[in-house]
Amino acid sequence: MKALVLLSGGVDSSTCLGAAVDKYGSDNVIALSVFYGQKHKKELEAAENVAKHYGVPLKTLDLALIFADSDCSLLTGSSQDIPQESYADQLKNTDGAPVSTYVPFRNGLFLSSAASIALSNDCGVIYYGAHSDDAAGNAYPDCSTEFNDAMNRAVYLGSGGVLTIEAPFVGKTKAEVVKTGLELNVPYELTWSCYEGGDKPCGVCGTCRDRIAAFEANGVTDPIMKGI
Repeated sequence: MKALVLLSGGVDSSTCLGAAVDKYGSDNVIALSVFYGQKHKKELEAAENVAKHYGVPLKTLDLALIFADSDCSLLTGSSQDIPQESYADQLKNTDGAPVSTYVPFRNGLFLSSAASIALSNDCGVIYYGAHSDDAAGNAYPDCSTEFNDAMNRAVYLGSGGVLTIEAPFVGKTKAEVVKTGLELNVPYELTWSCYEGGDKPCGVCGTCRDRIAAFEANGVTDPIMKGI
């Protein structure tokens, strides 16, 4: 079987790629990186570097026009600043709505696009890096188990029963994702998670805070956070 991995260049998707290569071999894995109008391209550069490390082909897709009307704080057209606080603190002010860095139905769009590309490349499975910390509190509803199950069912039916979706970390925490990645020797020094596009991670946005905590929970220092 061949696998397609949605690769953002961050911790979770890079761990998915490592797991897919470990299971299927690099000759049977392709990666897909998506530009969706984010304020920087650091994560896309990271995705390219991670794909090169594993020796897998990387396909790229530009979906920025679809999100052109969104005011998500991650996007170039947004008037909002990226929050410099944890997701838990952000959720205190959302009244149950997703956080401002939620890109509208992003994972749904990515998985649907990936399904078409996967089928055209004889892949039988799509991997993506949703995990329970992102789904908690409805911060990112398209990272939940319920969402994954629904998308998997839709893709399976829509592909005539030949394509499935694997979210190997959907029931796990980010710390557990990092634990798996450390065991697989994922090159975390090549990854990028920060919502800002500086020379170094900001260390204070929601994803930076989660990343730092996940490595600390495993008793190691995040290689890209050293000296920050």
